[in-house]
Amino acid sequence: MKAEINLITIWTDEIDRMRNFYNQVLGFRIKNDLGNYVEFENNGVRFAICMRNVMYSYSDEYRKKVVGQAFELAFPCENPDEVDEAFEKLVTMGATPVHQPQNMPWNQRTALFADPDGNIHEIFSEII
Repeated sequence: MKAEINLITIWTDEIDRMRNFYNQVLGFRIKNDLGNYVEFENNGVRFAICMRNVMYSYSDEYRKKVVGQAFELAFPCENPDEVDEAFEKLVTMGATPVHQPQNMPWNQRTALFADPDGNIHEIFSEII
């Protein structure tokens, strides 16, 4: 095994809402849509969403209810002003606001939003 991440998959019970969010709100273009599995175009690591029930026959672990924040996706912006603009746009388009843009002690401006399943993600920019 290589110590390398090749694919990130978000498991969901709401594939249509998640497909629309990642495509229409975040702007990921769909590379492959099999109905219960959707892979998006992305530079670097492959990125997909998949219905949780696809994996039921492999392991009962996929039937367990997820509790708490298990991961975060972080999306870069060109500059601190873009963080504010992108946050407002995402919320207007349907993202759930979690935390307004704020300058952080590690020299980044960040804001948090949630997708339809409640997964919290970040947009950020370095403060120059």
